[in-house]
Amino acid sequence: MTSSDGSLKRTPLFPVHVRAGAKMVPFGGWEMPVQYTGIIEEHRAVRRAVGLFDISHMGEFEVTGPEALAALQRLTTNDVATLEVGQVQYSLLCYPDGGIVDDLTVYRLAKDRFMLTVNAANVDKDWAWVSEHGGGARWRNLSAETALLAVQGPKAERCVQRLADRDLSGIRYYWFVEGRAAGVPTLISRTGYTGEDGFELYAAAADAERLWSALLEAGAPDGIMPVGLGARDTLRLEMRYALYGNDIDQTTNPLDAGLGWVVKLGKSDFIGRRAIEKVKTEGPKRKLVGFEMVDRAVARHGYRILKDGREAGVVTSGSYGPVVDKFIGVGYVAAHLSQIGSGIDVEVRGTPRGARVVPTPFYPPQVKKG
Repeated sequence: MTSSDGSLKRTPLFPVHVRAGAKMVPFGGWEMPVQYTGIIEEHRAVRRAVGLFDISHMGEFEVTGPEALAALQRLTTNDVATLEVGQVQYSLLCYPDGGIVDDLTVYRLAKDRFMLTVNAANVDKDWAWVSEHGGGARWRNLSAETALLAVQGPKAERCVQRLADRDLSGIRYYWFVEGRAAGVPTLISRTGYTGEDGFELYAAAADAERLWSALLEAGAPDGIMPVGLGARDTLRLEMRYALYGNDIDQTTNPLDAGLGWVVKLGKSDFIGRRAIEKVKTEGPKRKLVGFEMVDRAVARHGYRILKDGREAGVVTSGSYGPVVDKFIGVGYVAAHLSQIGSGIDVEVRGTPRGARVVPTPFYPPQVKKG
């Protein structure tokens, strides 16, 4: 859906956000709500109760046919063959040189039918990539016709269960069911980008406003709040979840970024495999690490990381963590500085500020594993 002047796209829920008084900002070619009442308040609502996100700007591709599995095995780094119907997998698309095209989730809808969920800013690029390299399978770009809402927080399950026609208690983390929520046909996925328990709900774009309103009503007894992209960013940072365009991009190898766990070198050949194997053999020259500021300062994307006054890396994401109550960040440093406890400096407006490498995630995940 495109805005009236054609410059920015808008989700089906754009009018809802405007009526709610959300602050709207450009993001990845979209006009999106960055906050409603305030980033810190919305962040804490997700950690303590439940928050509702519009993430309909994300892209969805369907791939079907007898060659669908083989196509995805060539395209993605993870082993799609291990997926059961009803299961979700986190994975990567890579270039031949090992750089990352995008990070994504893969849904196995049926034996020969899958769905990919990709990042909003990369939809056109990803569609061109899979169209070029996904030969033999049938592809459909469902992005424009699909709405995606996320309900996240310790009270998310009971909020969604009030509307769902399926028992949600048995859905394991990174699994999904297809049913109805508020009478709307919905794919209900136990996934999210916050580290909390919760669900991502896929529905037709035409049903988005009905589903959004029903979720706000159902979650009212639990203090549900609409949440914007600002808190979505601080929530994912506390978990050290990668953000494409900040922490990973076409210049980063998955092993540099700590994403080796979604690279299955033992499966059949895939795009980027040889370059990734080379880095594994030689060892990464740089690593993405988490750090917390010793000096009171905010580390921003692009700030230089220093060691003994010399450049040693770069900050990729940084902010105040509203629940961990620390100034935190992630960034690439030379491999020999990646050990936990290593002292580094972040150059903040020309002044070195002390920091140290710490274990991540900064906040312990609360997702439902069983």
